[in-house]
Amino acid sequence: MTSRFLPIALFALAFAPHAVHAGQAPQLSPAKTAAQAGLVDIRSLVPDIAEDIKYAGSDNFVGRPVHGYLAPKCLLLRPVAQALARVEHELRARHERLKLWDCYRPARAVADFVHWAHDLSDQRTKPQHYPNLDKSQLLGVYIASVSGHSRGATVDLTMERCAADGTHCAPLDMGTGFDWFGVRAHTDAPGISAAQLANRHRLRAAMEREGFENYTMEWWHYTLSPEPAPHTLYDVPVQ
Repeated sequence: MTSRFLPIALFALAFAPHAVHAGQAPQLSPAKTAAQAGLVDIRSLVPDIAEDIKYAGSDNFVGRPVHGYLAPKCLLLRPVAQALARVEHELRARHERLKLWDCYRPARAVADFVHWAHDLSDQRTKPQHYPNLDKSQLLGVYIASVSGHSRGATVDLTMERCAADGTHCAPLDMGTGFDWFGVRAHTDAPGISAAQLANRHRLRAAMEREGFENYTMEWWHYTLSPEPAPHTLYDVPVQ
């Protein structure tokens, strides 16, 4: 999908001065390429890591490819990619694996989310992603005008269990799919089964061992702490 210019007001909203760390507003990097930004493809470290990059396709809450995703790749700042590779290698020793849904997210993609959230007439994905909410409730609570993903240190993922030979991997039952908006997606949500809760905790423990912290409102969302570039947003395309 080719990117297009965003309306100026919307683009400005994506870089609104939200306090991200210690009260400092995030700054947009002048980088024009992934290399200039210090972003690397996780597959340069783990060539066969499982990926299903949702925003590069149509299986996501906006129902189409998102601006800025020109290829289904997981890009991360190098220290973050290295930490994620360590998680993957540790899991494989137990016949488990990660499956990646999103990594670095261009700032223009976040602005695209905001644009979608304002269009209350588009309800195509409501049954799959926000069945218990009115779309008008999503902006500000579930969809932010600035995303930590744009800093290159956050990943959305799940865990798989594999056969002893490393093949035939199947995802663990986590109780919801990716980008399910509602309380059930909270890591310690009430109402999910004991097995689903245990699976979420299993993923959290694996990620925490390498320095990733979970966002408690989304069981799939993890950020490396401390972040390599906590006050910098990137807007280079994923390609």
